[in-house]
Amino acid sequence: MRTPGLGMVTIGQAPRADLAADVKPWLGGLTRYEHGALDGDVFDGERGEAARSALAPDPGEPPLVSRLRDGTSVLLGHRALAPRMRDAVARCEQDGAAATLLLCTGNFPPVPARRPVLYAEPLVQHGVRALAGEDPVGIVCPLPAQREDVERRWSGLLPGPVRVEPSDPYAPDAPARAAAAARRLAEAGSRWVVLDCIGYTETMRRAADTAGRPVLLARALAIRLAAEAAHAAAAVAP
Repeated sequence: MRTPGLGMVTIGQAPRADLAADVKPWLGGLTRYEHGALDGDVFDGERGEAARSALAPDPGEPPLVSRLRDGTSVLLGHRALAPRMRDAVARCEQDGAAATLLLCTGNFPPVPARRPVLYAEPLVQHGVRALAGEDPVGIVCPLPAQREDVERRWSGLLPGPVRVEPSDPYAPDAPARAAAAARRLAEAGSRWVVLDCIGYTETMRRAADTAGRPVLLARALAIRLAAEAAHAAAAVAP
């Protein structure tokens, strides 16, 4: 029998090389079972163009962005991802996951599963609310096109002022961009900074620390809390 662990589903392709170094200390000894919603898709040549077109956001839909195995990124829509997410969760459960975390801070409908499925967005948002209280909070999101939607969703949850700045976590100079976005938020009055995408890394958090504000990392909040749930679910599993 395989060791129970935490399933981790990225909306891009697995394995996520940018996750490996950060994740291990947060799992508390759990095995990581990682699958991607786009593991079966090809992104080279004409097939790649067709895949990107099929997965693109619908008109007016806030875009999502994730990482492919080759390190490049892809723009995605919620509708196209939903069936692929269900399949990736099922593969995590087949591996032996006691619980599975959807590694995206976007808003997804419930995924049918036999074991608990956890969603990064509410884990991150409610964790930030508990920590920041009524303080002004600055949110860093990947794309300028996401800015309005991100501000709306966070403003509906946090009691204090919310400001949003974009910073691409998949750009070659991503740490410098994260630091610049954090500085802009700090200068505008934010008391906390949230790197609100699973693509932001510990290296980017350290860069953002130079703004002189406490920086919360979405992947750290989500994975630490999900690991607690997986430990608890494994303890009572038949």
